[in-house]
Amino acid sequence: MNYYRITVVLIFVITLALGAFVYPTPFSNFVDIPKVDFKLGLDLQGGTQLVYQADLSDVDESEHNNRMNGLRDLIERRVNYFGVSEPLVQVRGDRLVVELAGVVDPVEAIKMIGETPFLEFKELSTEEDITPEILEIIEEKNKEALEKAESVFQMILDGADFEETAKEYSDDFLSAQEGGSLGSFKKGDMVSEFDEAVFSLNAGEIYESVVETDFGYHIIRKDEDENEEGEIKASHILIKKAYPQEYISEWKRTELSGEYLKTARYFFDQSTRDIIIELDFTSEGGEIFEKITERNVGKPLAIFLDGMSIIDTNGDGEITDDDLYAPTIQEKISGGKAVITGEADLDTVRQIVTRLRSGALPVPIELLNYQNVGPTMGMESLEKSLVAGFWGFLAIVLFIIAFYRLPGLLAAISLICYTIFVLTIFKLLPVTLTLSGITGFILSIGMAVDANILVFSRMKEELDLGKSLKDSIDIGFERAWPSIRDGNFTTLIVAFILFFVGTSFVQGFAFTLIIGILVSLFAALVITRSLLKSFEGTRFEKINWLWKKK
Repeated sequence: MNYYRITVVLIFVITLALGAFVYPTPFSNFVDIPKVDFKLGLDLQGGTQLVYQADLSDVDESEHNNRMNGLRDLIERRVNYFGVSEPLVQVRGDRLVVELAGVVDPVEAIKMIGETPFLEFKELSTEEDITPEILEIIEEKNKEALEKAESVFQMILDGADFEETAKEYSDDFLSAQEGGSLGSFKKGDMVSEFDEAVFSLNAGEIYESVVETDFGYHIIRKDEDENEEGEIKASHILIKKAYPQEYISEWKRTELSGEYLKTARYFFDQSTRDIIIELDFTSEGGEIFEKITERNVGKPLAIFLDGMSIIDTNGDGEITDDDLYAPTIQEKISGGKAVITGEADLDTVRQIVTRLRSGALPVPIELLNYQNVGPTMGMESLEKSLVAGFWGFLAIVLFIIAFYRLPGLLAAISLICYTIFVLTIFKLLPVTLTLSGITGFILSIGMAVDANILVFSRMKEELDLGKSLKDSIDIGFERAWPSIRDGNFTTLIVAFILFFVGTSFVQGFAFTLIIGILVSLFAALVITRSLLKSFEGTRFEKINWLWKKK
């Protein structure tokens, strides 16, 4: 028994064992085979669909696409980190659609995405943050406030009860409860505009017009004249003005966010034994952090995670809106590192660091809706597709047998081995099978058939020239190899490009195509060659009809 016949026997035994692993049902009565199911994608088994709204309000319009694409890539990495292979994440304007195969519990899916942290560094807002748009809004609001004040003033002039009107319309909550009464006060206790108006009145009189101060618009009535201490009593109805501070938050976002975070770690301070969280930024992030700390020396810089303080600062054991971690910057910080200290237990710190390492979102997201989705093909359609694939495979086998006879039959055996080997790899890795992935696998079968045909065509030419079977096989493989190599390698290059730059849906196609091509090369160059070489020196070598020899 020559070397190639031993190889054929070995390949046959391995193929039989792997076949039992791929499809264990016929063998389950004889041997205990571990059952490993194929991992199916969303379009084959269903799952959960989540729709998120991204908040791009603080992002320049020119950066919207970059931020959304970055968000998509990070969510893909995040769900892969939690063991969901080949998620389908699509950007639709300012919305993100996430489809998770096999995750049928929406709560689990929401938790998976929701645990993706959004890290922010915020500085105190200043007057410079009051934009012309905000001033326009304030001007319009104050115009409306003045119109309301004049309307209420007219009601008073028309005889409406001052106390009841104050209770209904005044924006000064405390005095409104007392019918507008401000109690006793001296000259100079109030702002100058109010003082000037109220001290010009006699008891019981109402000032002749609405009085404007920094607080708003006042309708003023003097209740009692000055007593011996120089105090008077008065009442007012206040219609408040709008203020810029109402339209800007106390803390504003800086240019630094989680997208510039390279990694996070924690360690114990050797002197205090406190737990310290260290954030390590990218080179660009380090430069941004240096600029932020430089302009905020002597001022606080707040750190938020998912819109909340990054740690518990009031010691109540939980992080709420009452917590605020905003250490004061003592000096400009260079080196691209930030440290976070505070009262936090080890488990909490570990959780924070783990979440930061898994990736911080470049923009905040809000869940709009979620739903369970069924397989787009359905089991019946899937079965029909598999049946169609079987008949297509059978048609290829019959063609190459009819055209090439014995070499065609050997190629068919090689294709069966190839199919079992590929399916075994799909199960072991595992590869998530989607429609696109199955398409890549089918395409690789075509590449495998093509390699065999190139070899057989070259072999037939040599046999027709009177060469021996051994020489014809060797020359056939030698001369067919450049064409096989070029065709497969160029396809591999394209597949690798698709895998590294494509979305998860395209990556599934590329990945199965890469596996299929590599295994098809093995099938053509090792399995088919060994099968052919095993016939050297046998009586079958002399039967010209088997080799379609002239």
